[in-house]
Amino acid sequence: MASAAAWPVAAQAQQPERMRRVGALLPATADDAVFQTRIGAFLQELALLGWSIARNIQIEIRWASANPSEIRRHAAELVALMPDVILATGDSSMPPLLQATRTIPIVFPVVVDPVANGYVESLPRPGGNATGFMISEYSMSGKWLELLKEIAPDVTRAAVVRDATNPSGIAQFGVIQTMAPSLRMEVSPVNSRDANGIERDIAAFARSSNGGLIITASGLAIAYRDLIITLAARNKLPAIYFANFFVANGGLLSYGADLIDQYRRAAAYVDRILKGEKPADMPVQAATKYQLAINLKTAKALGLIVPSSLLARADEVIE
Repeated sequence: MASAAAWPVAAQAQQPERMRRVGALLPATADDAVFQTRIGAFLQELALLGWSIARNIQIEIRWASANPSEIRRHAAELVALMPDVILATGDSSMPPLLQATRTIPIVFPVVVDPVANGYVESLPRPGGNATGFMISEYSMSGKWLELLKEIAPDVTRAAVVRDATNPSGIAQFGVIQTMAPSLRMEVSPVNSRDANGIERDIAAFARSSNGGLIITASGLAIAYRDLIITLAARNKLPAIYFANFFVANGGLLSYGADLIDQYRRAAAYVDRILKGEKPADMPVQAATKYQLAINLKTAKALGLIVPSSLLARADEVIE
């Protein structure tokens, strides 16, 4: 009798775990090394939290490129699958997802200003179906100008590459513009949204001397990162970027959030949602880890001597 009574418990223990489904919308192509590293960190963290593909979780990744129509199409596809939660990267992915669903939980690992963009009602109480992580506060935009001046003291003008269609792009430029007089700098925006426009505007800016570039955080800058790095080198313009992958690919200097860490933290939020928490009650968090990266080879090509004080503060130095 004892063994018979124990049988239902044993059978129940052997039943497969409930399969959960997680979607991911990435504004890049599948061969993009930067996004492969990010999604890899996300999946690795999920595994550490006990989620195993084919055992208790299914991952639906959509590589949407940077094309807005492709992002909208893939957003609709993911929502139609009715996943338990969706990972949405950046300001290009969030609007189409929120247009498609106000019920499926969404976690964003990298955005600049989720309140201004209407993704959440407030940082401590998001209120809707989205929550996640910011890559910076606007005050950090002024730091880019300071660092550019520190590594290239002769620079007196800076062209600020931004996405003028995004409130965060306008706000980042505003902070830089406010700080410029104290550093005796002049700043002007580059608002182009295609390769030809970016190339034309940067070339026109470079015709005058003592210029530099500031690349603010945006999906636009990520999509055209190789072009922007090439234009900076071709026009002999010292440039500072918002993420270290620019520096790894030949950019001069970067300062910004550790984006790999952001994806790991996003995995922890996805884990909490899968276990029953609501995004409306999960506060949007700021970045906690920042990185300063310097490419000495690029500095040498520009004829710059990197101050020892700057080198001492760097988290990553590429020689």
